[in-house]
Amino acid sequence: MSWLHHRLKKLSHNGSCSNAYVMNQQSTSRFDTLSLAFHWVTAVVVTIAFILGPEKFGRLMHQGIDPATRSDIVWHETLGITVLVLTLLRLLWVAMRPAAPQFAMARPMQMMSKLTHLALWTLLLALPVTALLALGSESHPLTLLGGVRIERMPMIADSAIAKLADWGDVHKFLGDAIMWLAGLHAAAAIYHHVVLKDGILSSMLPRKGSR
Repeated sequence: MSWLHHRLKKLSHNGSCSNAYVMNQQSTSRFDTLSLAFHWVTAVVVTIAFILGPEKFGRLMHQGIDPATRSDIVWHETLGITVLVLTLLRLLWVAMRPAAPQFAMARPMQMMSKLTHLALWTLLLALPVTALLALGSESHPLTLLGGVRIERMPMIADSAIAKLADWGDVHKFLGDAIMWLAGLHAAAAIYHHVVLKDGILSSMLPRKGSR
């Protein structure tokens, strides 16, 4: 009897370990809820900001137009600051969050994925920074929703970096770049889902509610 009891106890322990392993695999097959929220909210905000980006912004400013009178400018700049805040909070969460899901990929594909993500992170930070540099170097005001207005940014205007480039042109180039890169990123995700069927896209989609 003692042998049978020991055997049953061992089988029970092995079963618990197996269940725990399966649960752990399931829990790491998807990104956590906060990471999903950061990802999709950022994607939506960047897209809207790009659409609302005013053409010939510098020319409008030189013509003496008050940016506060242009809703597209106010929204564009507000969304740009939102992107910066979201990205900084997201980076903080990446350092603290549970382990991200891992998927088996060929080495070249894995390297391309890492480079793409690095480029996207860099652009998410560089876009609002270059916008502030463009405004500060040209002494244009920063106008946000709620009537928030910063007339001058002397720390930027008086800095050496302000004269290194036409930051408005740099900002426009980076805005086009992030949309192209985001499009390639989305196409790669669809390829993984439709052709490779490896669960990468599913890991970034909200979980369907149980019926």
